[in-house]
Amino acid sequence: MTDAGGTLRTLVLLRHAKAEAPGIGPDIRRPLTARGHADSAAAGAWLARHGLLPDVVVCSAARRTRQTWHGVKLGMTGSPDEAGPAGPAPVVRYEPGAYEAQPAELLTLVRSAPAEASTVLLVAHNPGISLLSAFLDPERADQEGLRTSDLVVHRTRLTWAELLRADITARHTARA
Repeated sequence: MTDAGGTLRTLVLLRHAKAEAPGIGPDIRRPLTARGHADSAAAGAWLARHGLLPDVVVCSAARRTRQTWHGVKLGMTGSPDEAGPAGPAPVVRYEPGAYEAQPAELLTLVRSAPAEASTVLLVAHNPGISLLSAFLDPERADQEGLRTSDLVVHRTRLTWAELLRADITARHTARA
């Protein structure tokens, strides 16, 4: 079902940027590498160039995904504290449930986005984020899945609450 106005909604899926190799501490605390920081800013710049500024960001609570979002924000605005070039800063939700989440769990998080949001950015991990992309558009999904700093743009006229399918309209691997 679509909403009454047939609003086009955009879901941008972003796999976190390159992280340090697993070490002594817990996996959830792994930071980004220098390349990961640069690539996340490049992802933000790409989103800004293509007018894909999110109204809502749903981000895993893991350190590397939070750092990825902060880099994306910097790449979109040029400053970690400013609103985007086209409007106010997005609502950001750091979701512990997005860490190690399966596609159904990630989809539930996206479905909870406010109805008025036109663009949602989900920053998460493999394999869940790749499998979610494949679930939403099995014909166009990359069978190898998302690599670090990969962005996949899905579009739909379904409401967020009813999201079951969304066509892939763009892909980009952000590299600085």
